[in-house]
Amino acid sequence: MVKVGWSVEAVSERHGLTPSAVLFTCLFAAQAALLVLSPILPQVAADFDVSTATAAQLRSVSGITAGLSALMIAAKGKEITLSRLLNMGLFLLAGGALASAISPNFQLLLASQVPLGLGLALVLSGGLAASEVWAEGEEGAKLLSWALIGQPAAWIVGQPLVGAAAGVDWRWAWIAVPLGSSLAALLAMAGRRPTPDGPLECDPTGLWRQANVKSWAWGELAAFSAWAGTLVFAGAFFIESYGVSVGETGLILGVVAAAYLPGNYLGRRLLGSINAPTLLLAFAVAASVGVAIFGGLRPGVVFSLVALSILAFFAGGRTITGAALGLRLAEGRRLAAMSVRTAMLQFGYLLGTAIGGVVLPVWGFAGVGWTFAGLFAVAGAVHLQKATRATELGYEKAGRYLRRGHTHV
Repeated sequence: MVKVGWSVEAVSERHGLTPSAVLFTCLFAAQAALLVLSPILPQVAADFDVSTATAAQLRSVSGITAGLSALMIAAKGKEITLSRLLNMGLFLLAGGALASAISPNFQLLLASQVPLGLGLALVLSGGLAASEVWAEGEEGAKLLSWALIGQPAAWIVGQPLVGAAAGVDWRWAWIAVPLGSSLAALLAMAGRRPTPDGPLECDPTGLWRQANVKSWAWGELAAFSAWAGTLVFAGAFFIESYGVSVGETGLILGVVAAAYLPGNYLGRRLLGSINAPTLLLAFAVAASVGVAIFGGLRPGVVFSLVALSILAFFAGGRTITGAALGLRLAEGRRLAAMSVRTAMLQFGYLLGTAIGGVVLPVWGFAGVGWTFAGLFAVAGAVHLQKATRATELGYEKAGRYLRRGHTHV
């Protein structure tokens, strides 16, 4: 915040938004840009006369942009402050959402995903890094935790809003959720309390020289590909399988997102007593079975809703466990681990969407389910041997980060 005078600073110190509220809003906005496509995918495809699989590649464009940008941010982090990083990212998210809403053809809609992807990388990397700079010790752990709650909160609140707005027109969904939340986050940044600022000092290159880090990263990529791909096609699954409305689909996906939170909590609790590779293996196997059932068995809407919610529960546990292991392997280089993890998440969206787009026209949703089940199995296989050698490799220490509150990275 620019210091205009002592009175402005004093007032903002007492009445400005807390760092927790600011970062919650920022990560809410980032997740809103990710989730908007799922319920409206069939509408977009019909409006531009393309297949559902082709329309799903919109997420591929933003995914590859965000993944590459996350690695570039890590290399150039010393040249920009965190507050500027966040503001730039939010402006790009807002601009990309507006451009998507007014795109007259599919080609321009594709192009609009580029600023969205760059904005995602900036906000996710800057938001997680800011939680390490804006507070210290136990307060830093609480800040990080509150920041990450913004992502599932965006699913729970945003999906029904997307569905309601898309009931009028899919273009309003871009305005109501990603554009609206990005503007709200920009206002939050402008009205935040004075906080320490600093550059994103992050160099992931050293991490890639470690074999254990490489295997962890590839496992995260496989798991994120399966989970992200499931989310991208979930809206089309309910609409095309059961004929539910876009509004109902938004409500369904909001309920599914709520199931992610207890899974996240379970992962945190279990890591206090079970080593991370063993938990990752267990969660990956459970998710593999879950996504196969979700894609292959469709006796009714309620059954599919329950199946996808159970899958979300296991995905929540797997995600937090994977983060804990990454922090352990990073050996204090948390910012480097965050950039690598952000890249794997975004490339996971790209890979999952691309694979689903190829499989869906040929084998249908059942084939998509079995394919993503295979990706979850690959993610688990990465940790199969390490689960039995966890003590030797030092992986059991991942739980210590969890108890300190540092594992939402």
